[in-house]
Amino acid sequence: MKLHMHTLIARIGFSLLVMTQAAIDQVSRMEKNARGLRGAVLLLPGTYRIPGTLRIDSSGVVLRGSGSDTRLIATGNRQRSLIIVSGSGSPREIKGTRTSVTNTFIPTGRFDLNVDDGHSFKPGDEVILQMDARDRWITDLKMDRIEERAGTQQWDAAGYRFAFQRRILSIDGNRVVLDNPVMMELDSQYLTASLYNYVFPGRISESGVEFMTCISEFSSDEAEDHGWLAVEMDRIEHGWVRGVHAIHFGLGCVSLKGLAKNVTVTDCSARDPKSIITGGRRYSFSISGQQNLVTRCYSREARHDYATGSRVCGPNVFSDCVAERSHSDVGPHHRWTMGTLYDNIRTDNELNVQDRGNWGSGHGWAGVTQVIWNCRAKTIICQDPWIGGKNYLIGGIYSRLTGRLPGRPQTRAEMSTLTGSLPSSLYHTQLKARSFRK
Repeated sequence: MKLHMHTLIARIGFSLLVMTQAAIDQVSRMEKNARGLRGAVLLLPGTYRIPGTLRIDSSGVVLRGSGSDTRLIATGNRQRSLIIVSGSGSPREIKGTRTSVTNTFIPTGRFDLNVDDGHSFKPGDEVILQMDARDRWITDLKMDRIEERAGTQQWDAAGYRFAFQRRILSIDGNRVVLDNPVMMELDSQYLTASLYNYVFPGRISESGVEFMTCISEFSSDEAEDHGWLAVEMDRIEHGWVRGVHAIHFGLGCVSLKGLAKNVTVTDCSARDPKSIITGGRRYSFSISGQQNLVTRCYSREARHDYATGSRVCGPNVFSDCVAERSHSDVGPHHRWTMGTLYDNIRTDNELNVQDRGNWGSGHGWAGVTQVIWNCRAKTIICQDPWIGGKNYLIGGIYSRLTGRLPGRPQTRAEMSTLTGSLPSSLYHTQLKARSFRK
C-alpha cells in the first residue's frame, strides 16, 4: 500500500515529539545536584518536526540544542507555543503573617518600609508587598474618563492590586529592608499596602532552553493558523533562554508571563513573523513578570519588539537590544507597568511611554518609573502620569514627540550621557556595583 509523503512526515513528526518529550520527562525524574540541576536533553544538529508542544514542568531541566543547526519546526495549522517552561499553582499567603505598611509615603527607589507588626518576619523570608488602589487613584489618574469607543473599559480600582515579590534582607523591630526597591510611589491617599510571607510550592527553578533555531511553518504571509510563540515561561524563577532564534512565529520568540521571575533572556532573535499586522500580534520579546532581564536580543518585522504587559510590578530590564523594520513601538504597552529600564535599545521606529488613551480596550497610562537610558530611536514619546510618580529620559539620539494625547506632562529630557557625565549604560554600571559589593 502506497503511503502518501505528507502522512509519513506527520507520523515521523509525532514520533519525534513523543521521543523528545519522553527524554524531557526522564530527566525530570532524576535527582537534583547541589546547584539544583537534574540534567539536559541534548538535541543534535538536525531537523525536528514538532506537531505539538514540548513541556518542561520540573526544576533543573534544560532543553539544549547544538546551535543554529538544531532546527525545531512547529508543524501543523494551529496557534500554540512550541516550548512551554512552567510550574503550577500560584503564590499562597501564609496565614497570620499579613501586617499593614504604616508609612504614609514611600518614594520610588526605597528599599525599607515600616510595618505595624514585624514579629513574624526574619531575614531571608520570601514576602509579597501588596498595594491596592483606592478609587481616588483611578480618579486622579483620570482613568475613569477615557474617551469612549467600542470596547473601551474604564479602569476600576478593584482591578489594580499589585503583588511585588521580594525577600527580606534585614529587620529591626518594625522596620523591614527588602532586596528590591519600591517601584512606584506608595502614597497612602492613593494606595493601601501590606506585607506578608508567601509560599509558591508549584514554582520551578533552574530550567532553561538554549542554542537552537525554532521555525514555524505557514501557508501565507498573513496566515495565523500556525506556531505562535517559540518559548513561553511562567511559574518559574531563576530560569533562562539563550541562543534561541525564532523565525515566522506570529507572536514572537519569548514571552515571560506574569509569574515568571528572575529569568534571563540573552542572545536571542525573532525574525520575519507571519500574521496580519494588528493588535495582539508580533510581540518579539514580552515581559509580564518581575525581576527579569532581556539582553543582546534582535527583532525584525515586529510591532512591539520589546514590551511589557499590564500591571507589571517590576523591576525588569531590556538592555542592548536591536529592533529593525519595526511596525510600531518599543515600550510599556498598557495599564500601568512599574519599574522598567530600557538601556541602550536601538530601534528604527518609536520608543514610547505615554497615556495611550482608548487604544486597545482602554490602555491608558502605560507605565511609571520607566527609564529610557541612552537609547536610539526614530522618535521618542515620554510623558509623566498625572500622579503616582515619574518617568525618566536620559541620553540617547532621537526626535522628540509630545504624544498621542495633548496636554499630558512631558518628562524632562536629560542628555548628559552624551557628554560622559553619566555612564553610557545604567544596567552595566549597577551590575558592576553589585558585584563589587559582593
